Amino acid sequence: MGWIKRNLFFVIGGLVTLGLLGAGGFYIYKDWNRNSDASTKLNEIYDTLKNLQQQKPAPGNEKIDNTKIAKEQDKQLRAWIEASGKYFQPVPAVPPSGVSSETFAGALRRTIDTLQHEARDAGVALPPKYDFSFSAQRPLVKFAEGSLEPLSVQLGEVKAIVETVFTARVNYFDSIQRVRISADDANGSQGDYIDEHPVTNDLAVITPYVITFRCFTPELSRVVGALATSPNTFLIKSINVQPASATTTAAPGDMAGMPGMPTMPGMPPGGMPVRMGEFGMPAPTAAQPVQPVTGKGGLQTVLKEQLLRVSLEVGLVKLLPKS
Repeated sequence: MGWIKRNLFFVIGGLVTLGLLGAGGFYIYKDWNRNSDASTKLNEIYDTLKNLQQQKPAPGNEKIDNTKIAKEQDKQLRAWIEASGKYFQPVPAVPPSGVSSETFAGALRRTIDTLQHEARDAGVALPPKYDFSFSAQRPLVKFAEGSLEPLSVQLGEVKAIVETVFTARVNYFDSIQRVRISADDANGSQGDYIDEHPVTNDLAVITPYVITFRCFTPELSRVVGALATSPNTFLIKSINVQPASATTTAAPGDMAGMPGMPTMPGMPPGGMPVRMGEFGMPAPTAAQPVQPVTGKGGLQTVLKEQLLRVSLEVGLVKLLPKS
């Protein structure tokens, strides 16, 4: 005790030194843990960079900055998407707004009548009293609940597709088939519908249609070109082409008035049958024996143009609204 009194300053200095040494050790231990954690994270970052450098494409190096290039390409892609929007114009609904049973019934009848007149003006023959796949709705004045909006959209799409085919001036328009969207469709002709459904992805809705017509190859190429250049995006999913004679048999007088079919001299408009001696046609004479024609050699016919029956499966692309 006396020694402590005699060396009081030494003892106090020793205690202070021990305290400082303890505090220093604590801080060193704490910093060591921090450094250890930082070293672990740094090693993880190095491993990540190493993996990225080994990938294809890699982020780049001091000479090639692939990250910057990717950002520039993303900007170009967004600009292209903005510019290509004009090729994805939506088809206007018929009627465009304020759809009620009365307005849709009137618009449906006017649209069918308009399409029939346009077919006549373009020289395209139609089935008798054809309703363009709306045979179930045309006689109605009241429609199934919740079906007016989808039906008006579908009517506009059918009108756009049919008018596109009419611009090619095909010989005969057989049918257009659509998907069922209304309870009233159960009462329609089975030939008006296809057993498919619209397909939806992250960007758009693709609605299928099937159109069938008869034409020659030049008209078929014009139909394909018209669908490809339309402001509405049509995707041709399949084309089925076969000779029209292999699938249909015309009744007497049916083909006489069809556009593209030759008519006999003196035959009145419409191709109606007439009696011999009328309209300046000579009366029949006694049949003369037919002499066989001797071949004269030369080139043989390799390809002969014939009427085709074409069935196109078309998908109409409609972009989803931006969220």
